[in-house]
Amino acid sequence: MSLYVIGDLHLCFSDPAKTMGIFNGWQDYQERIERNWLAKIQPEDTIVLAGDISWGMSLQQALPDFQFINGLPGEKIILKGNHDYWWTTMKKMEDFFSAEGLSTLRILHNNHYKYGEYGICGTRGWVNGTDTKDVQDEKVLKREVQRLEMSIKSAVDAGLEPIVFMHYPPIFANNFNYDILDVLYRYRINKCYYGHIHGRSAHELCVQGEYDDIDFHLIAGDFLQFAPELVL
Repeated sequence: MSLYVIGDLHLCFSDPAKTMGIFNGWQDYQERIERNWLAKIQPEDTIVLAGDISWGMSLQQALPDFQFINGLPGEKIILKGNHDYWWTTMKKMEDFFSAEGLSTLRILHNNHYKYGEYGICGTRGWVNGTDTKDVQDEKVLKREVQRLEMSIKSAVDAGLEPIVFMHYPPIFANNFNYDILDVLYRYRINKCYYGHIHGRSAHELCVQGEYDDIDFHLIAGDFLQFAPELVL
């Protein structure tokens, strides 16, 4: 039994016109996702999908993408990305998954999932802060900070060591999301995995490895060459 992670699948089985294959490094990415997944993931494994999962604009439009994921081995834990427009309330998503027989999909939203002695925690996150934040950005960021803390605290209260998964990076180049980082520091998080960043030149600006006692990992699909990364 192993724990894996990958972000930014950007699946588009319901609308091939939205393919990411037009971008450098993304050629045949959906086929590569399937091939690499089957080579690594066993039915007893768990894999976190760290946002930007489907281009579908609604749950129904995203259904072919969910069916593709559901048909792959392992239990999948899904968190929201900035392009997951299908995302709605927890109840609506769980009811939809149940009605459609998507039995291997779980939603990470204000909660955690137990994995041995660890708690799988996380949230989408938001853009890194500046001195001139937009009012709307402030509202969204505040909500994401609350969700992250709620997720982590639920794991801590259950006696588990939290591992944090996010879509947005808490640090990118010289931009620091101090609101998010404050939560990570206060709860002494050791590992943080994030996606969202695409392209070789942008990847080079990402924090990889230990920074302020946190081990950061970029797990965007194109960075990983669409092969899930082992966490535990």
